[in-house]
Amino acid sequence: MSATGEQNVQILLGIEPVINAGGPNTKHSGSRPRDVAIRAMEEASKKFFNIDEFVIEAGRLVAEMIGAEAATITSGASGGLVVQAAAAIARDDPDKISRLPSTDGMANELIIQRHHRFIYDHLYLAPGARFVEVGDGETCTPEQVEAAITEKTAGIIHLESPFKDNMAVPQPVLVEIAHRHGLPVLCDAASMLPPRSNLRKFLDEGADLVSFSGGKGIRGPQSTGILAGTPEWVEYARLNNYPNATVARAQKISKEEMAGLVAAVEEFVNTDEAEETKRYRKMMQLIVDQIVEIPGILAAIKHDRDHYIPQAAITFSDEWRGPDFDEIHRRLMAASPRVYLMNIPKTGELIVDPLNIQEDELEIVAERVREELIKAASGG
Repeated sequence: MSATGEQNVQILLGIEPVINAGGPNTKHSGSRPRDVAIRAMEEASKKFFNIDEFVIEAGRLVAEMIGAEAATITSGASGGLVVQAAAAIARDDPDKISRLPSTDGMANELIIQRHHRFIYDHLYLAPGARFVEVGDGETCTPEQVEAAITEKTAGIIHLESPFKDNMAVPQPVLVEIAHRHGLPVLCDAASMLPPRSNLRKFLDEGADLVSFSGGKGIRGPQSTGILAGTPEWVEYARLNNYPNATVARAQKISKEEMAGLVAAVEEFVNTDEAEETKRYRKMMQLIVDQIVEIPGILAAIKHDRDHYIPQAAITFSDEWRGPDFDEIHRRLMAASPRVYLMNIPKTGELIVDPLNIQEDELEIVAERVREELIKAASGG
């Protein structure tokens, strides 16, 4: 690298960093890639390959490691949603694949329960799909789903996500309906790892394609994702994905990123989850112990479907008279060092997530959170 290049990199890396104590949030750089992923990326950068062959082999290796029938690599879980929809509409028809996102004359409707609408679901629309919403936003029935199926239906969407309402039709029931009509179930499970058992759970329930993030809990390259499913539907997805001249052409995944993901998945599936959980719980206990006695503050370790690893969940008691969590979070990000926590307005929780906290940062996080909460509790 030239002297000027080194100087520019230093300028870039001189931007005030953030201690990421809020989990694998894309806006705050996702997750720390595993060391094995970085080494694999460096090795892959030294050679050239036929990318079609590389994609197929990377997918085969990932499928083998996670226990899926088949898998392919996408540009994040979000890229997986685009490819899911394209596969549902065009399948393996070369003419249809080349025409997307123009879907005139094609079955292009995706049924989605109103309960399952979410901030990124518009990505399903990128290949020219249209949503058909069912249910009233509070409940949905199997009969409503089935009544929405017409000759224009291409597939049925299912969302698996933390803090998701559970009043919708469950995936196994959707699968039975969809498969009876020759339709796929397209599952988004981007944030549902760990637990590692989820790598199989949604597939075992019958989903045809399931999208996972490669850059969150797996800690592969931030811009990678896994699309797992049946061999038939994974092949449809591959044909509609990079490097082919498709609607997903812009969603390139480099050979370096694919190699990094394969390495990260191997380490992820071979890590002792019980020991990992024990370590995270110990980290979060330190946070809870530092703040639990602050007047008006409730703090506890939570580890359940909505809290994918042990997290310190901070809430207010009825005694709290200080500012809301938006203001506390703003203060944590305004001072130095900047500390990012995850604010969950839906549940009224401020979350400390240990995934990205490094050893030399844990006490800093505990001190900064304690400092700001004490100041807020005293009216400061």
